[in-house]
Amino acid sequence: MADLQHTHEVAFDGDVVTKRYRAGRPGSAEREWRALTLLAEHAPGLAPEPIAFEAGVVRMSRLDGEPLRGLPVTDEHLTALAGALAMLHAAVPLPVLLDVPVRPWQREAVRDWLRGQGARWRARDPLADQAVREGLRWLDGWRPDRSGVRPVFGGGDGNLANFLWDGGRVRVVDFEDSGRSDLAYELAELAEHVSMWVDGPTDVGVDLVARFGLSAEEERRLRECRRAQALVWLFLLAQDDRTTRATRPAPSGARRSGC
Repeated sequence: MADLQHTHEVAFDGDVVTKRYRAGRPGSAEREWRALTLLAEHAPGLAPEPIAFEAGVVRMSRLDGEPLRGLPVTDEHLTALAGALAMLHAAVPLPVLLDVPVRPWQREAVRDWLRGQGARWRARDPLADQAVREGLRWLDGWRPDRSGVRPVFGGGDGNLANFLWDGGRVRVVDFEDSGRSDLAYELAELAEHVSMWVDGPTDVGVDLVARFGLSAEEERRLRECRRAQALVWLFLLAQDDRTTRATRPAPSGARRSGC
C-alpha cells in the first residue's frame, strides 16, 4: 500500500546501489531480493541486477534513466510504461508464480486499514466528510470474489518515481512490497496513486489502464479496486503530517477520490 514515509536509505557507489531498510519493515529486503532474482532470470534488463543480499540490505546494479514522476507524461511514455508493466506482470511463469508469497497490502489488509482510518476520522471539510461516509458505506458492502482475477507478479508500488525512462524504454525499481497479485488490483493501485495525477492531467491513469485490454470481469474488479485505492489516498492526503507536504494537494484529494 502507498506509504508517504521513507522506508529505506539508498547509497550509490559507481554502478552499485545499496538499499538499507529501516526497522519496522519485516520482509522488505527479502521481497526486493526475490523480485530482483526472479526478474533477472525471467525478464533480464527490466529491473536492476541483483548483486548481494544480507539481513536488511540489498545491493543491486544501477539503472540509467529519469523517473517518470515529475516529467510531463506523454503518449510515448505511457506506451513504454504499459510495455514495462506487461513484461513485469507476465515475467514469472505461473508454476513459479504460485510459489511466490502474496504481496503485502492486499484487499483484506487494505479494508482493515480503511476501517481503522474511518473510525479515527474527525469532521473537517464537508466534501471530504461526505466522501469518507460514502466510501466506508461502499466498503462495508464490498464482497469481491475470484472473478476477474488474473494472476500476475506485482511490483507492489504505483509510484511513478519507480519507473525510469531512458529515452527509449521504461525500467522498474523498488520491489519491497512485491509478490503474487492480480492484474486488476495492480492497475488500480497504479491508476489511483497520487503521483499519477498530482503533477499534471488527472486522466493519466485512465489512459494507462486503457492499454491493457481487460475483460468485462477484470474491468469490474478494476473499478472496485480503484475505489478502494482512492479511499486510501483520501485518508493519506488528509493526514496532518509534515511528511505529506511534498505530495498533498490540499483537500482536493476528496474531489479526486470519486468515492
